[in-house]
Amino acid sequence: MTEPTPVPDDAGGGSRTATVRQDERRASGTDVVRGNGSGRPGTAPVGGPRTRDAAGTRQRVPSAARADPAERSADVEAGIVALWRDYGGQRLRATRDRLVLHYAPLVKYVAGRVGTGLPSHVDVADLIQSGIFGLVDAIEKFEPERGLKFETYAMQRIRGAILDDLRAQDWVPRSVRSRARDVERAIERLEGRLQRTASDPELATELGIDVGELRDLFGQLQLTSVVALDELIAAGRGTASLAETLPDERAEDPVANLVDRDSRRQLAEAIAQLAERDRVVVTLYYFENLTLAEIGRVLGVTESRVCQLHTRAVLRLRTKLAEQG
Repeated sequence: MTEPTPVPDDAGGGSRTATVRQDERRASGTDVVRGNGSGRPGTAPVGGPRTRDAAGTRQRVPSAARADPAERSADVEAGIVALWRDYGGQRLRATRDRLVLHYAPLVKYVAGRVGTGLPSHVDVADLIQSGIFGLVDAIEKFEPERGLKFETYAMQRIRGAILDDLRAQDWVPRSVRSRARDVERAIERLEGRLQRTASDPELATELGIDVGELRDLFGQLQLTSVVALDELIAAGRGTASLAETLPDERAEDPVANLVDRDSRRQLAEAIAQLAERDRVVVTLYYFENLTLAEIGRVLGVTESRVCQLHTRAVLRLRTKLAEQG
């Protein structure tokens, strides 16, 4: 780069430097060239590092893209600490809702863990709804100044809220549920040891009660073995509902309808192959519901002759239908 030539100042006799190129660079936003300490000219970027796009123009890299994951995580943690500080000072509902949204994944995680051992008719969405109330209660009762980790405290409260809701929906007392688990464990131990099905006296001895008390206990435990009828019907049949398995007594049998249509078709073809007088007798007798005497008056013959024609037509129809079958 050629240094600008000093121009004499006519008024003061001194000299001033013409920095036209520098002024142009400043006006266009281009960095001023300075030394970089290595003996070679370099650039001092203003406002952070830059990159070049497809056209070769240098673009500034956003600060969020330059931050590493550790810095972003620290920013999020600082924001949560600030939310807890604000909520502890004013107890605003809006601040609490922001905390609920931040910790909502905890509810889904706990509901999934609890729902693993439950029957299939229990909806996980209902567990999540109960867990949300537990999360709100945990946020309202949490004391950050104690230095405890909120996630550990909240998971216990969420799990407790889900279990409380499940117990409220259960019609069986907790004592009966406990006795049912005791009986199941006793049967598992006894049959594992005997390698066969345990009898009632053996099970009563294992539980430390007599046979009469065991049978009374079985009567109480009948309440715990209620199973949805849909589950019993649909066992081994995929996802068929109960309505799809109930028979409709008034519904027409498709197989019977198909057989009836085919029989009608074969009968019509056989009637069409009869002689004209035989076909008239069959039509008047079976489709017009005329008597033999009335058919005789129509044909101008006696009733006995009509009876002979009818018998002959029926025999021919049987023969033709047998041939078709």
